[in-house]
Amino acid sequence: MTVEFDCVTTSSKSVEQMFDLARNIDTHTQSQADAGEKAVAGVTEGLIGLHQNVTWKARHFGVPFTLTSRVTEFEPPHRFVDEQIRGPFTIFHHEHRFEATESGSVMIDRIRFDAPFGLIGRAVEKLVLARYMQRLIEERGRFLAAS
Repeated sequence: MTVEFDCVTTSSKSVEQMFDLARNIDTHTQSQADAGEKAVAGVTEGLIGLHQNVTWKARHFGVPFTLTSRVTEFEPPHRFVDEQIRGPFTIFHHEHRFEATESGSVMIDRIRFDAPFGLIGRAVEKLVLARYMQRLIEERGRFLAAS
């Protein structure tokens, strides 16, 4: 069962500013400080771009995780996609879209993922992981809008 959800964040910042904040490794690290998330390989600071990778180490649910993602689509300043190429998920796809508004911009994060481990993974995905991931993305959006 694939989990899919959208998180919408409004900001007084421009589309260009939000686009760059969303692909900034340093800002991402700051937004996920509670999980101890750190970029350890690939692009480890500054802005990530098309066909570039970043490997993250973090601790979620008390368990250490390593995930490598690659930017697979890049349409500045309106859209980019990053996808897991190694890590704990069977599939992890994150589309970032940015639209101008009268007062700034809106950022739309569309997440799609599958947990591993068959039926057990599906149960965890449905009962815990989907809400947890949505909360992380919402918190990240609020952090970026306030940065």
